[in-house]
Amino acid sequence: MRHGVAGLLALALLSVPAGAADLEAGKAKAEVCAGCHGENGISQTQNIPSLAGQPDQFIQWQLVFFRAGTRKNEAMKPIVDQLTNEDIRNLGAYFASLQPAKAPPDDDPDLSKKGAEAAAGRRCASCHLDSYAGTKGVARLAGQREEYLVKALHDYKSGQRVGGSQAAMTDVAYPLSAEEITALAHYLAHL
Repeated sequence: MRHGVAGLLALALLSVPAGAADLEAGKAKAEVCAGCHGENGISQTQNIPSLAGQPDQFIQWQLVFFRAGTRKNEAMKPIVDQLTNEDIRNLGAYFASLQPAKAPPDDDPDLSKKGAEAAAGRRCASCHLDSYAGTKGVARLAGQREEYLVKALHDYKSGQRVGGSQAAMTDVAYPLSAEEITALAHYLAHL
């Protein structure tokens, strides 16, 4: 029932006609985000994702899921509880407007090749696009922190991560071996 309520809340939030998002208001509201997600949305903290360059709707949906309690994180809950729908729209637009993190040089091309094969076999590009830049409500994976991608895939595989595209991602992640997860995360982080 909670997932249904969150989905309805998300649809209501995204379907309400609104004026253009206010990037400056989003930037001001994002100051609290920088403590974990980094300056300009580029995380320097292990297991914390970078938000710079994430699709606008993806950011909005995740904030709604956190606020509704369908996606759980103790650090996020007190922050999202204070966000208005307008704040969420502004934050989505702000983070989407930022340049994503520059991928580090690939120090293990053989591992990336295995990751590319895993991505093709799991049809990751069918949702995340050929560039893995994400779109609409689907996350950007290209250049994301490698250890965060490993954690996220393990969380989907175990069913620990809920909210949003959880069912589709659990279906994709469940059959992945630990080695495939490591290779896939390495490949995506270095795009």
